[in-house]
Amino acid sequence: MTPDQLLATEAIRYTQSVYNTEGDRGRVDALLEAFLPEGVLEFHGTAHEGREAIRAALSPKAAAVRSTAADTPRRVFLRHNLTTSRIEFDGADAADAWTYFMVVSPIGLDHTGVYVDRFVRRGDRWLLARRRVKIDWAAPDSPQAAHVPE
Repeated sequence: MTPDQLLATEAIRYTQSVYNTEGDRGRVDALLEAFLPEGVLEFHGTAHEGREAIRAALSPKAAAVRSTAADTPRRVFLRHNLTTSRIEFDGADAADAWTYFMVVSPIGLDHTGVYVDRFVRRGDRWLLARRRVKIDWAAPDSPQAAHVPE
């Protein structure tokens, strides 16, 4: 791995952290900064192309979490934890990444899966050109349980 690739790896990890920390807080507009303007987010078998489409797909989910938090005395939170990550560079300005994640919520371990990503360098940032979210397992009482492949 070259010194430039080491720096790029850290920039990619920063972008991954923006997606997760802002998403966990329900800050959809800040999460969108992790994507190229024409970026694609695919989850539950549906692709959402462009920041406006991604905003439209994620905003109802963020609103539902806020609504649930207002209606329950139990603290509502999500914590996406990234684990194993593999990044392979495709030239100086593109990379593919596979990153496992685990999500903790008030029920405990909520669901697990993998992000399959395409990153592209734009200026000094590495942004998501495409992210496919694959859910591998979910707790029976998780909202994600319906999206685990059989």
